[in-house]
Amino acid sequence: MTHIHTHPIHSSRRERRSLETRERLFRASLDLFSKKGFPETTVEDITNAADVGKGTFFNYFPSKDHILLAFGEMQLARLQSAVQEARHTRQPIPQFLSSLAERMTQEPAKHPDIIRVLLLAYLSNSKVRKAMLDLQDRVLAVHTEMIQMGQDRGEIRKDLPAAEIALVFRQTVFGTLLIWSLYGDSSLKSRMDSAFEVVWSGLLPRSPKLAPASPSNFSHSGPVAPLFI
Repeated sequence: MTHIHTHPIHSSRRERRSLETRERLFRASLDLFSKKGFPETTVEDITNAADVGKGTFFNYFPSKDHILLAFGEMQLARLQSAVQEARHTRQPIPQFLSSLAERMTQEPAKHPDIIRVLLLAYLSNSKVRKAMLDLQDRVLAVHTEMIQMGQDRGEIRKDLPAAEIALVFRQTVFGTLLIWSLYGDSSLKSRMDSAFEVVWSGLLPRSPKLAPASPSNFSHSGPVAPLFI
């Protein structure tokens, strides 16, 4: 007698439905946060928009604040994927930075209000503040991996530790997001491109004959000192 095992199929279907429900709740939340604002949006608003029971929300997110953490995790996953892709394809770092700006600004550009709330959550006593700070440590680790990859290829200067350069790179990204979030317009991609272009001028390998720049080397009408020097 032949036994047909259906449990893996049923399990797969359940997992797929579960992922679809979580995605509906996540997307409904982002949409409502953009339309109504984060404080004004209730869990009931979210479940109604996602067409699920109110209790279903808490099967996926402990609180409304955890949607913010999920957004950050989504961005981290994109960053990790981009770095791994660049490693396998050996994409030159300048092209990688350009494609990274494109990839990483897609979701924030759609939801400037979310970025404002995220930035505020880092400064508040939000339920997810500690988890979000931990997330930033993981983001910094990926940025460090990215810089180390460039140094190993000889495309990025080696006279500074990868972690130190990565920290400044992260601060540049964070600052660009902060300034853009004040306006919430369509300029995020161009702002990020400009920031990465300036960063790249400071990432280039150093010539042994090039003396370190100091403020006294430049007048107000002269060239701007490259970043990281």
